[in-house]
Amino acid sequence: MRNYTLFAFLFFTLSNFAQIKGTITDEKGNPLPFVSVFEENTYTGTTSNEQGQYQLNVKEAGKNKITFQYLGFKTQKIAVSPGSKVIVLDVKMVEESFALNEVVIDPKNNPANAIIRSAIANKKENSEKTSRFTADFYSKGMFKVKDLPKKILGQKVDLGEDMSSNLDSTGTGILYLSETISKVSYEKPNNLKEKIIASKISGNNRGYSYNTAALSTYDFYDNTLDFDIKLISPIADNAFNYYKYQLEGTFFDANNHEINKIKVIPKRDKEPVFEGYIYIVDDSFAIYAIDLDIKGYRMKNELTEIMTLKQSFNYNSENKIWSKNAQTLYFKAGVFGIKFSGQFNYVYSNYEFPASFAKKTFGNEIVAFEANSNKKDDAFWNEIRPIPLTIEESNDYNKKDSLQTIRKSQKYTDSIDAKNNKFKIWDILKGYEYKNTFKKYSFEYDGLLNITSLSFNTVQGFNFNSGFSFKNWNEEKGKSTSVSTTFNYGFSDERFRVVGEFTHRFNTINYASVAVSGGTKVAQFNSAEPISKFVNSVSSLFFKDNYMKLYNLEFAQINYNQYVANGINLNGKIAYEQRKPLLNTTDYSFFKRDDIYSSNNPLAPNDFETPAFNQHHLLKANITARINFGNKYISRPDGRYNIKNDKYPTLFLSYEKAFAASSKNYEFERIATAVQYDLSLGNKGLLGTSFKAGKFFNAENISFIDYKHFNGNQTHIGTSDRYLNVFNLMPYYTNSTNDSYFEAHLEYNDTGFMMNKIPLLNLLKSTLNLGFHSLAVPDRKPYSEFTVGLDNLGFGKFKLFRVDYVHSYQGGIQQNGVVFGLKILNVLD
Repeated sequence: MRNYTLFAFLFFTLSNFAQIKGTITDEKGNPLPFVSVFEENTYTGTTSNEQGQYQLNVKEAGKNKITFQYLGFKTQKIAVSPGSKVIVLDVKMVEESFALNEVVIDPKNNPANAIIRSAIANKKENSEKTSRFTADFYSKGMFKVKDLPKKILGQKVDLGEDMSSNLDSTGTGILYLSETISKVSYEKPNNLKEKIIASKISGNNRGYSYNTAALSTYDFYDNTLDFDIKLISPIADNAFNYYKYQLEGTFFDANNHEINKIKVIPKRDKEPVFEGYIYIVDDSFAIYAIDLDIKGYRMKNELTEIMTLKQSFNYNSENKIWSKNAQTLYFKAGVFGIKFSGQFNYVYSNYEFPASFAKKTFGNEIVAFEANSNKKDDAFWNEIRPIPLTIEESNDYNKKDSLQTIRKSQKYTDSIDAKNNKFKIWDILKGYEYKNTFKKYSFEYDGLLNITSLSFNTVQGFNFNSGFSFKNWNEEKGKSTSVSTTFNYGFSDERFRVVGEFTHRFNTINYASVAVSGGTKVAQFNSAEPISKFVNSVSSLFFKDNYMKLYNLEFAQINYNQYVANGINLNGKIAYEQRKPLLNTTDYSFFKRDDIYSSNNPLAPNDFETPAFNQHHLLKANITARINFGNKYISRPDGRYNIKNDKYPTLFLSYEKAFAASSKNYEFERIATAVQYDLSLGNKGLLGTSFKAGKFFNAENISFIDYKHFNGNQTHIGTSDRYLNVFNLMPYYTNSTNDSYFEAHLEYNDTGFMMNKIPLLNLLKSTLNLGFHSLAVPDRKPYSEFTVGLDNLGFGKFKLFRVDYVHSYQGGIQQNGVVFGLKILNVLD
């Protein structure tokens, strides 16, 4: 009953509005996009679309004048006669004539500098005026693609039916179109609560848009703005270290405020800076408008060519507040000859500025969706949407929404599946997938020539995987189930191994899931697997270095995982393990064939007969808690999405127990903890930290497998983006312990703060990395490493490489080396 009452109230409210609509053009008749349109001395406003069309709902026509504000054109105020529910008002705007007194611009007395200094001095006061508000929020987002090929590097490009349905034969069209309407409560610096009233995605009536106010807050009164990295505001406290300014003219708005148009010029091209124009009100030195560009390389995002951010503010003479009423974010990107573009339009209206909020206004839930927010019909959207749709957008909605009904039908999905499910004789070798889209299940066979799984080690020789998997899913309930089996065959040891796994996710609210697995496989002594199969294969076959040490594991285990409270995830596991030692079975390599591989015994690399341990079995139980302090989340009808609060560290707590072993001496207990934290240094970079500690009990004679092993690296190849979990030159097993341990990793990335200022080196567009790594275990001298290197290296748009010089020290033994970071290996392995 409440929903019907709410709907009736909303309908009654809207029906009492007057709608003013029309087209805004320049003097030549060209449409003007994104013109700010608002009712004078109110917070009722909108903007025009790309075709210059606008529509504005006002409570009573004729009560206030309608203001039309657009950068480069004179602001107009037009009175509208009352009486009609729909008023057509077309507006022709006249270009602004800027005035600039003739002055001799002395670098020491630049008039623009004086205005910017006043803006900086007054920004706290101006920011405070809008530091606490509620508002209605509208967002429209669109992604477009141009020249999308059918294949890239020989691989078929598959965007799915929903995304690709509106592309023409050249691969051009709208990939994504979405709108949201919400009610926002905000308090600086970071308290936010947003209630999504309506959400719409073209071609997806079950979709919930990600266009939220939480992801679109760009405040130039702050010193930095977050665009992957921290960009410097043109009125930051230290702005003069990064920008030069030029006063291009002044003009008066409709309220007789003098507005200064100031050109923002970066001092150094590679810095994290904006360029373009900022408009400052002369008396209050508040922001009147923003029209700034961001080049992709300046925010270390080479795929983005340029991003343009525009903001406009309107003035309320009753409370004397300049508040943001419209924002547009546009970007262009490209790779492999494909061009992408995106545009997000935001409208803020119906502001209220309370003196304070109730204590429980804000919590960890930052975004929530009303029930049936994605079920609003066209009549609702046509009535409440502040920015009219363009012809292209209307066509996209009409086409995709009509196609959706067809494509969700069993007849259609069965016909598409029947085409794709045809079995071909060569599928025996290359693999095969059978899918029933309507009933939501699929079956997959990996094939006998699964080349991507091929690898080499000295225990198995060349080996590869194949297997089967079955999956079904229920998107509405967030459930999914999979059953898989993986077959592995080693050509040198002539051994066939099989692992099976069953996993089930119960929901997407607390993400409760269970996994049951078992079988036989080869496993690294270090369960963290510090050596990837790809790197080990190259190291062995080309350089005759077999750093990967393996044993045979027969196991059965069950794992359960769930969020038990906000930000607290628990993972429990119990496993039966039968461990058997393995020996090398091959001496094959491409080069250095006269050299000899080390043995498979990590404790005795020159002993080819003594196994690293005796065969045994045991049960192991482990429980681990991950705690994200201050965790925020978005509540959607189809799930809950956790957002880590970067202000706080992540804490890990773990307890492990081995029992019921074949011999009592293999039983032990271990407690462990870890803390990870990224300290933002603003525009000066990011300091990443990771600290780990643990302690064994009753572990004097346990198997070497159960020791705490540390992630060393002897290959001189790095495979991760950051080195906060690895020692770059430390041998893999020399410091393993069954006692207490403490390790620390610190890595500073300047995000270009220093590198951007060094001539010639700044042409690399790289970042400087400084690192320190330390390990302490009983009965050994501490191990320490110092690193210095360059990240974000590469060619053109592809910054996939990193190079570090490393100096290590332990007990008087010093080593020096270079580690080459190849981030692409994360994808290949």
